[in-house]
Amino acid sequence: MNNKRYQDGLIKLQEIDGEAGQKVIDSLATISPDLAKYTIEFAFGDIYPRAGLDLKSRELATVAALTAMGSCLPQLNVHINGALNVGCTPQEVTEVIIQMAVYAGFPAALNAMQVAKEVFIERAIINS
Repeated sequence: MNNKRYQDGLIKLQEIDGEAGQKVIDSLATISPDLAKYTIEFAFGDIYPRAGLDLKSRELATVAALTAMGSCLPQLNVHINGALNVGCTPQEVTEVIIQMAVYAGFPAALNAMQVAKEVFIERAIINS
């Protein structure tokens, strides 16, 4: 796993998700190291570095998609943190979640907003 694609992916993963991203990768080590490798190489080595969208836009799109899916709350937590790490504001994150109420429904938006609240409390952006 010392190829350039993998190494570039690790750097991008660290830039976006920091410790949380590495925890996800580490959690796969004993059950599916291949899935960890594919995540690093494909998502963070091939897709995130592409021209055309900046990291803020990519993370807001990811927050929107995970909100709409409604069943990916742990990943949503990681990517809300990632959005904040790359310069998104809490307002941008919450607005994307509110927008998803129109297309994914209120339950998905309400659940996502609770995840955002947890992240904002953890990062001392808001009080509990």
